[in-house]
Amino acid sequence: MKAGNIEQFKHLSQFRDLKDFNNNIEQWMIDVKSKFTKSELIALKRLIRFSAKVAGVCNAKIQTLVSACHEAGQEISRSTFERMLRKAKKFGLVIVYNTQKENGRQAHNVYVFQRYTSVDVTKNATIDGAENYHSSFETSNHDNNKRTENVDQNTPSKNMSDKKYLDASYTSSRVPTQFRDFVRCFWNDFQIIEEFWKVIQIQTYYYTYMSVRDKVELAISALKQMIRNIKRGRKIQNIFGYFYAIVSAMLDREAQEVWREMMEDIEVA
Repeated sequence: MKAGNIEQFKHLSQFRDLKDFNNNIEQWMIDVKSKFTKSELIALKRLIRFSAKVAGVCNAKIQTLVSACHEAGQEISRSTFERMLRKAKKFGLVIVYNTQKENGRQAHNVYVFQRYTSVDVTKNATIDGAENYHSSFETSNHDNNKRTENVDQNTPSKNMSDKKYLDASYTSSRVPTQFRDFVRCFWNDFQIIEEFWKVIQIQTYYYTYMSVRDKVELAISALKQMIRNIKRGRKIQNIFGYFYAIVSAMLDREAQEVWREMMEDIEVA
């Protein structure tokens, strides 16, 4: 990824707006705040503040962020900031992208906050029934270094012994049957299915013209793209955040197409 100004990384944002970002951060803090030391929380809050121009995205240098803490009378070290980042990445709160300068040298990182997902859902995020996937891939939102091997659809899940595990037949009736049946071919877990559908509901909240059928078609199309990328070897640290980004891009393209057609109609008139 090439280095650039913050506007260049707008497409990485996982949030509708700043309010949506803040709401997600509040939910994250309920789960993970106690995992950070006082100094690490200072570093995390500073990173959050620097992620306001583009909701949930920051490309400031670590030294800039550390200096901002000092200027606010909250002195922390660079090592504290880096320790905070390691924890945030482990919990799935932040994804860090490396960038390069034009000469190929490494530039400062881009920090992308992820949408909130409950611990139980992301802990069980393994793919079932994909016989043609020959390589393992990362789907855990809480252990970026651990890869989960694919299991055959007829093989009981590793999570069956977990009392919190329930298969797709327990999915809420609010989730369309067609969508549930498609997802269960890969993730036979009601929590994961409902979490994917929640992403669609959030993303299409203001698209009042979309029918349930339209939303299902959008969701399945986005999932097919994600699964295809996984099959091609794409490493994904947060399946829900990645799915959110795909849906967002698809809706943006649709909006641009509608706008273009409207302008053409105006010119003809």
